[in-house]
Amino acid sequence: MSQDNTGTPEATGPDAVTPDATTTPAVGAGGTVTPEPSGASAAPVGLDKPVAPAPLDPTPVAPAPVGPAPVASLDDDVALAPVAVAAVPVGPGLGSRLAAEAFGTLFLVIAGLGTALYANITGLGGGPLATALAFGLALLAGAVAVGYVSGGHFNPAVTLGAAIAGRTSWKDVLPYWLAQLVGGVAAAAVLYVTLSSFPTLAEQAREFFSSVANGYSTHSPIGAQVQGEGFALLGALLIEVVMTAIFVGVILGSTDRRSTNSLAPAAIGFAYVVGLLVTIPMTNGGLNPARSSAAAVFSESWALGQLWLFWVAPLVGAALAGLLYRAFGAEPVQDDLLGEDDVVVLTGDEAERAL
Repeated sequence: MSQDNTGTPEATGPDAVTPDATTTPAVGAGGTVTPEPSGASAAPVGLDKPVAPAPLDPTPVAPAPVGPAPVASLDDDVALAPVAVAAVPVGPGLGSRLAAEAFGTLFLVIAGLGTALYANITGLGGGPLATALAFGLALLAGAVAVGYVSGGHFNPAVTLGAAIAGRTSWKDVLPYWLAQLVGGVAAAAVLYVTLSSFPTLAEQAREFFSSVANGYSTHSPIGAQVQGEGFALLGALLIEVVMTAIFVGVILGSTDRRSTNSLAPAAIGFAYVVGLLVTIPMTNGGLNPARSSAAAVFSESWALGQLWLFWVAPLVGAALAGLLYRAFGAEPVQDDLLGEDDVVVLTGDEAERAL
């Protein structure tokens, strides 16, 4: 051990401790100094300096989720997997509705034309009243039976009026017309076969059908009674347009969903009876192109030649009824816009003036 100029002994060897690294010895009882342990059992060196912590694992550990999983907002760029949704049909399908229209028209025509046809043959009928009641009651019964399936039109004019009024889809108009024509012609075919089954009536079957076909001028019922006279084209056209418009208007009004009564089928049936009572003496009671076509197919040739009027007039009348209903009687459209679209923001001065 060497000694420097200050007289402080300098420690040498492996156990030497630098002056700034030594610690103050503990003072025991009686002023004795207890030396600190050295070697392996000595306290760590440099406690007055910060000790670097042990290196941490650089991999972040996600905390355990607490509560429900967060829901992504609409502003987040979240890719959502497509979800397959099965289409559920609402209401009867088109096939069921067409079958209902064909059935209802068949029932209507076979009841009305059958009553008029057999009454003319046997002479036992009740005249225009019996025919009108047969048509009206058949329409009422058909509407109750299958009206919930197809709407119970049984008439191309009614279908057109309902489409114009927004009550029937336009894509259903032509299929409905076809089904109604099929039902009407099928009914007339049944009646024609029954007449042909009588040997004495077979040769006169078309003549008998002509007696129930729609016509004007000399082929109107009055023209058959008064030779050479009858309702001219204009008169027949006007009465068919007006009465069809009234009839379709009754249908649209009585079946409106705002109506709370349950007598719509009765109202429709009786409106048809009234319309026929007015038009039978003039045109044999058209108001329905399917009925007019069914009778004309099995009648004499003149019936097909005048058939156009009994398509044009009812369709024009139905169109007028549909337009009037849409203009004055249709249900108001609800405003689906957000409420804030109708809010007007006023400044302080404007708000005071508004108050």
